[in-house]
Amino acid sequence: MAARNTVQKTIIRDALVELANHPTADEVYEAVHATHPSISRATVFRTLSRLSDEGVALRVRINNGADHFDHQTFPHYHVHCVECGRVDDVIMPAVDDPALLDERASAVSGYAVSGHELQFDGVCPACQKAHEVASSQVSEA
Repeated sequence: MAARNTVQKTIIRDALVELANHPTADEVYEAVHATHPSISRATVFRTLSRLSDEGVALRVRINNGADHFDHQTFPHYHVHCVECGRVDDVIMPAVDDPALLDERASAVSGYAVSGHELQFDGVCPACQKAHEVASSQVSEA
């Protein structure tokens, strides 16, 4: 059965592309609600889930945090700031052929591995700068 394209789905997809910063479902809802207050939170959450299932958006699962959504669906990695929660793309050559990596994991674990996700954790440039400013203010005092 083909996925239906509804006005709400188009609005939510457009908001995801416009935000372009790996928003959470709540952030997409806030953006959509600002211009289309009749679209409910449940509709936004359900539609983002469907877009992810259909391969139109990526669901970026964050360890110990809310899922984020990415309008770019090509295979790539993500980095998560452990301080402010920001998520960014990490565009770099794959360390290994993804299919080969899955095969190796299957061989070692005995699982029938069907895919993998890789998340880097760290401190974003803005939080690093905030630490530098705070440190310099403390040392001046």
